[in-house]
Amino acid sequence: MKKSFIWIGTVIGAAAFLALLFGVMERRANTMRTISVVGECLTTAPRDKTAITLRVTTLAPTTVASMQAATELASQITQELKQMPVQMQTTQFNSYEKTEWNREEQKSVVLGIETTIAIEVSGNNIEVIEGVLNKFAGATNVYTEDLRTYTSPEVLQPIMDKCLGVAVQNARARADALATGDGMRVGRMVSVTYGTNSDDVARPTNMLMRSKVAAAGVAMDTGGTIVTKDTDVSVSVSAVFEIK
Repeated sequence: MKKSFIWIGTVIGAAAFLALLFGVMERRANTMRTISVVGECLTTAPRDKTAITLRVTTLAPTTVASMQAATELASQITQELKQMPVQMQTTQFNSYEKTEWNREEQKSVVLGIETTIAIEVSGNNIEVIEGVLNKFAGATNVYTEDLRTYTSPEVLQPIMDKCLGVAVQNARARADALATGDGMRVGRMVSVTYGTNSDDVARPTNMLMRSKVAAAGVAMDTGGTIVTKDTDVSVSVSAVFEIK
């Protein structure tokens, strides 16, 4: 009887060992071999927008008076801009106590409450924004700043998407080349991460030059014609492919 138990135990132990051995072999057989590569795409996108910021600044003894004066002036500007082919949005509305250092008294004195309203104005060409510059040049309590050219999101996004596809193709081509060198072939893509970059906003070195050539991203060719520089776009992907 005792020998029977020993024999049965031996059989069970052997079966467990074999099951474990086959399990290890199966896991090894099913272990996926992969290759990691990087793919890139470089392209350009046209800068289809030019923008400038109009900043309204008013100073008054009280917060209410300062805000009212700034709001009325901004409303007047908005009404005039509506007559022009531009898009606009308010990007800043602040009221704060303005102080100044008095050298004679050697202390900070309150000048009043200053309110600032910033309106971003954009157009489809440089001439439109040049018209905005000329219209509000020298206006009391109105300042122009942050002249720039950029690529609008609706133009930039499809170009980015297409470039992403090119970057993935570039990554697969690199994986194919590496795998072929080892006598293998590339299978499905297991995972991918990507990053994008674009210099889609450009600003002039001299901020408020009232000239078509002043906007960054704009240059003159040898014939004197205005040429708008494109936005540089880059996409990089890190992809992992199965190899067989």
